[in-house]
Amino acid sequence: MLRNQLNEALKEAMKTKETIAVSTLRLTLAALKDRDIAARSKGNNDGISDEEILEMLQKMVRQRQDSIDMYTKGDREDLADREREECKVIARFLPQQLEEEDMRKAIDEVIAELEANSIKDMGKVMGTLKERYPGRMDFGKASEIVKQALV
Repeated sequence: MLRNQLNEALKEAMKTKETIAVSTLRLTLAALKDRDIAARSKGNNDGISDEEILEMLQKMVRQRQDSIDMYTKGDREDLADREREECKVIARFLPQQLEEEDMRKAIDEVIAELEANSIKDMGKVMGTLKERYPGRMDFGKASEIVKQALV
């Protein structure tokens, strides 16, 4: 499903000559192909799942946000603006992200449900969150919140 949406978006961006969208989508599809090839070597001939594609897209957005921070600190707003545009292109394919308040509520619910009470339970909590909220939660932030809650 996501794979088809990415391909269709690339075709549309090429028609409308959106250069940033074209280059970002090509880069995204190349990363997807790399992951599909790696999955085939592990016996998965269908390629990666939509959940794994969402994880890949989230990682790509995080990488660009890190780059934006570095470019801004380095006084390179031109490059930071380019990264922001790429983030917007990728974000079109991600589901609506949970707000921090909703994320905290979801984390508290999972911790209570799993009766997690120490940092040893962090893996179970994070695994459950990734299962229930694929693509909808920034798991980097969630990890910090879980760690604070379990310490």
